[in-house]
Amino acid sequence: MERPAPAPAAATPTAARSRASPYLLLTLTPLFWSGNWIIGRGLHHDIPPMGMTFFRWLFAIAILAPFALSHVRRDWALIVANRRAMLGLGAIGIGTHNALAYLGLNYTTATNGVILNSFIPVMIVAIAWLFLRERLKPLQVAGVAISLAGVLAILSQGSLAALAAFRLNGGDLLVILSMAMWSAYTVALRWRPVGLHPLSFLFAIAVIGDLCVLPLWLGEMALGRYIAWSPEALVALASVALFSSVLAYIFWNRGVEQVGAAVAGLFVHLMPVFGVLLAWIFLGETLGGHHVAGIALILTGIALTSRAGAAKGATAE
Repeated sequence: MERPAPAPAAATPTAARSRASPYLLLTLTPLFWSGNWIIGRGLHHDIPPMGMTFFRWLFAIAILAPFALSHVRRDWALIVANRRAMLGLGAIGIGTHNALAYLGLNYTTATNGVILNSFIPVMIVAIAWLFLRERLKPLQVAGVAISLAGVLAILSQGSLAALAAFRLNGGDLLVILSMAMWSAYTVALRWRPVGLHPLSFLFAIAVIGDLCVLPLWLGEMALGRYIAWSPEALVALASVALFSSVLAYIFWNRGVEQVGAAVAGLFVHLMPVFGVLLAWIFLGETLGGHHVAGIALILTGIALTSRAGAAKGATAE
């Protein structure tokens, strides 16, 4: 019998010993993911989407194995007892989510992809309300709205006409579907088995997710789309595996456990912030007034929602 985890207030012993602030972890996560979207778009001609997804997680599994296998052996009975929850989390959080995101990047820009990620907080709130009847405090709702306004300020460049002219294409719709899968994964983390070590959990769902992607990658090759292997491709995949897969997922899972899905989801709004700032620092792109205003609104919204979440008990209901 599977047993759903109660609200993530009951942290694992390892998590309880961690002194890292969940808000720091949730800030680093979108930084790592922003780099993933840039790499995914930049290499989409050399690495097709299913190949990118499969090898990203194959490399991540190889990185995790030396640290996780001893915990997996100890936790194996718990993993098997909760196999349905683990299969679902691996399929939507690793396989489906990543495959749809990389497929979408074949037809849209990295900028659009990063900005569309900012609808995740709204999706998380909607899914939690529809299926779990969770509600946010008014201050948290205000924080989500203010932060979303900041995203729209960056997207529109401070112009309502530019915002009205924004159009979705097929790639954008695939990205939005990917975001829906990620939102469902985030809400479903409440069913993560109690007492399962974080490394056991991530290793198990990574293996499950990669096995889900394997037939899609084989089908992609059957259609004539192969990876153009090069030193740059290997370095890119290794970087995405370490930062955007292993570290980002550990940080995200820990953050959701500590502050709840709705508050954690709001930190995704930092992705366009990091994208704008990194482009300004490293690429010499212009930092406009609408960027500054948007960043200020996003940070204000995060501060309001995080503060309300802390007052609520810093756990998901």
